[in-house]
Amino acid sequence: MAGLTRRAVLAAAALPLIGCEPSRGPHWTGGWVGASHTRGHRVRDLGKSGRLPAPSVSRQAGVLVVGGGVAGLTCARELAAAGIDDVQVLELEDTAGGNSRGHRLAGFACPLGAHYLPVPPDHDTDLYALLESFGLCRHEHGRWVFDERHLCHSPQERLFYQGHWHEGLLPVPDGDTAALDAYRRFSAAVDEAGRTAGFSLPTTRLPWTPAHAALDAVTMAAWLDAQSLTHPLLRAYLDYCCRDDFGAGLGQVSAWAGLHYFASRHGFHAPGADGGERDAVLTWPQGNGWLTERLAAPLQDRLHTGRIALRVEAGRDAVVVDVWDDHAQAVERWTARHVVLATPLFVATRLLAAPPPALPAAVAQMRHAPWLVANLHVVDALDDPPGAPPAWDNVIHGSALLGYVDAMHQSTRPHPGPTVLTAYWALGGNSPAELQAQRARLLAPDWAPWADAVVADLAVAHPDLPAKVRQVDLMRYGHAMSIPVPGVRGSAALASLAHAHGRVGFAHSDLSGYSVFEEAFAHGQRAGREVVAAFSRASAPRSRPPIPAPRG
Repeated sequence: MAGLTRRAVLAAAALPLIGCEPSRGPHWTGGWVGASHTRGHRVRDLGKSGRLPAPSVSRQAGVLVVGGGVAGLTCARELAAAGIDDVQVLELEDTAGGNSRGHRLAGFACPLGAHYLPVPPDHDTDLYALLESFGLCRHEHGRWVFDERHLCHSPQERLFYQGHWHEGLLPVPDGDTAALDAYRRFSAAVDEAGRTAGFSLPTTRLPWTPAHAALDAVTMAAWLDAQSLTHPLLRAYLDYCCRDDFGAGLGQVSAWAGLHYFASRHGFHAPGADGGERDAVLTWPQGNGWLTERLAAPLQDRLHTGRIALRVEAGRDAVVVDVWDDHAQAVERWTARHVVLATPLFVATRLLAAPPPALPAAVAQMRHAPWLVANLHVVDALDDPPGAPPAWDNVIHGSALLGYVDAMHQSTRPHPGPTVLTAYWALGGNSPAELQAQRARLLAPDWAPWADAVVADLAVAHPDLPAKVRQVDLMRYGHAMSIPVPGVRGSAALASLAHAHGRVGFAHSDLSGYSVFEEAFAHGQRAGREVVAAFSRASAPRSRPPIPAPRG
């Protein structure tokens, strides 16, 4: 969760597990964490009723940022760096961070969403400046050097396949020459796409071309069919990768997005090829919550949590925002010179009294994937099947889940012991109908069937897990991330929103069509710089016509 990202296979395989007889014994507790989804639905429900409560208090701000995720926090940081100190941030949850928040369970730090950040490419100087300010890296002799305490320790990843753990995540059956040939042909296709179209992080660094548009017009599944790349092991791995970054499978994600996953970062390397190692990643026990905690810390009392924006109305000289304070159970009215909506675009559409035409047009093309994040407190080390040793990222081939990460992997303790395992489940599926059905199931009140399904799935590789689990905390996201379905990334309506519309600007990873940290950071920084430029224009002295010389 970069923005919220993990890997998966078909979520549809999990459907029979939900609602089955529970396998949970009496030895673990748990439940939903985070704000109830009813808090987020308040703006929708009040909008339908057409009745907003009268404000009980009025507040002022120079700039009001609505949304305290990565983009909103980055925007506020950019404004503060420019000397604009009257910046207030509103956040729906009780802590900032969006899909990159951290959690604590049984004394262990663990993530509630995105849990790593790939080491950026050299050209992303803005992101390097942020990481340097946090003490993560320094520039020496013309190159960036990272503090190794924050780089993922080895072993980084492994795959449970055919009853054994294997290094890496790409299944390679002995003697399957057809699979190796498919891997090599896909590797060549990724290289070719990189040469002819070009891919970069963040995506706004490169112009959108007809080559990109052609890839964005079809699903990844259709593109693979056209290339005769049909081997089931390759397809399963690529489906898993699409769910990693995009929350949905090959049947929904565009070919542009499916190729971007590889071509913008580490490429795709067939087994035995040179350069087959994955790029280094930064990670922490609380995941990317480590980053958002540091982005939020300078705000102090200018960060207002438990606040739900209800209505945004822009005028000539100011913007008025009505806000529900969930703690006080009252409506506040904020007046600001500028407002930045760092919310998903479908939320921004509901908030604005007069949205620009491009906003509903862009939203009509978008779908958002639901996600489940499960943190399991385990009181003892798990018995491990033969093969590769325990890693940070552990994926079970054919699983309905997305794998799990170990919160204690980055520790230096000399022996295994109690820990928290964080399991991820992308529920976007391969069709809109599957997505809607999964979201409805996820928003049901009972947490136990989901916990049962998670434990049962991981028990395939760890049969002793159920007896060692003591608590399962579940975080659900009904609309976790935009899925880059065909046509979204190349949408002219979406592109037009990536700049301020009068006194209202937009900053969210939705503007890139998908959700990772790099995109949210770039849009937050861009929106902040637009507001800084507007302040500069407003304070600049107006030029006056020259005084005519006297006659005679």
